[in-house]
Amino acid sequence: MSEYSGSGTGTHAETNPALSPGEFLLDARAVVAAIETVIDGKRSVIETAVTVLLSEGHLLMEDVPGVGKTMLARALARSVDCSVSRIQFTPDLLPADITGVSIYNQSDREFEFKPGPVFANIVIGDEINRASPKTQSALLESMEERQVTVDGASYALPDPFTVIATQNPIEMEGTYALPEAQRDRFTARISMGYPDQAAEAAMLRQRETGSPLDRLAPVVTLERLRKMIDTVRAVFVSPAVEQYAVAIAAATRVDRELRLGASPRATLQLVRASKARAALDGRDFVLPDDVDALAVPVLAHRLIPARSGASGALGGEALAEITSRIVASTPVPLGASGAV
Repeated sequence: MSEYSGSGTGTHAETNPALSPGEFLLDARAVVAAIETVIDGKRSVIETAVTVLLSEGHLLMEDVPGVGKTMLARALARSVDCSVSRIQFTPDLLPADITGVSIYNQSDREFEFKPGPVFANIVIGDEINRASPKTQSALLESMEERQVTVDGASYALPDPFTVIATQNPIEMEGTYALPEAQRDRFTARISMGYPDQAAEAAMLRQRETGSPLDRLAPVVTLERLRKMIDTVRAVFVSPAVEQYAVAIAAATRVDRELRLGASPRATLQLVRASKARAALDGRDFVLPDDVDALAVPVLAHRLIPARSGASGALGGEALAEITSRIVASTPVPLGASGAV
């Protein structure tokens, strides 16, 4: 149920010096360009996926089957020379199939831990909502704490560590809704959408002799990715921008159309993703525009509407509209429009 590739499962023991803005942009654009050789006409979706990767987050892609969710996840993973695993979520999948299991070694007369597919830099979870909630919960500790606990012993996961999961709308047969705690661990949720006619025609021509994914080679090393992440960490966030992000999250908690607003974890991930977006735009400081651009993909999937039955694809659209309204009505604090 899993497949492994690549290397680099060791932990990030030393702090890497941050890259210059030019070096960072060169590498980031190389990753985006590499993915675009496989996924055509989805630049904004690709950039959001790269933003999540550089902000040390996790990505949830929700859409109908056949629009390229798994293809995007695999292209993003192949663009970086790191360890990659893929888990096909099915109703019979067990938590131990993900985390690993302790097996008794008769020669040493002691239990030996056999790591599961979650021990990789990039973990692709295919159709995550086809597994039972019990199995889905196997990712909770790893996504938040970057470790796995089995039989009382904790094992650190590789650094960096990112989960890229795909799911079908819950109206489709054989799916389970992700628990709130699981959704809250995903930095952002995006939808692929159908390609336009020109992109779909180009896809037909590109795949006449094979898949472009087979020709995709890594453009960034694992060590370089770590330096890119360190560069994002160093991006400056002014107190005014922090106040703005907090105000948006607080507004979701008192909105009459919502029963559950954004968590403090959501605020933290919104700021982290905004730092990555700023770096991708060639800046070393965050603007309110960065927060505005990421508020919907980062916050909407965490919200629960006050009225029941507003879940799934249509509910997601409604929650996106509510999030956009809250962002538009939240005043930008003075001093948040530039670097300090």
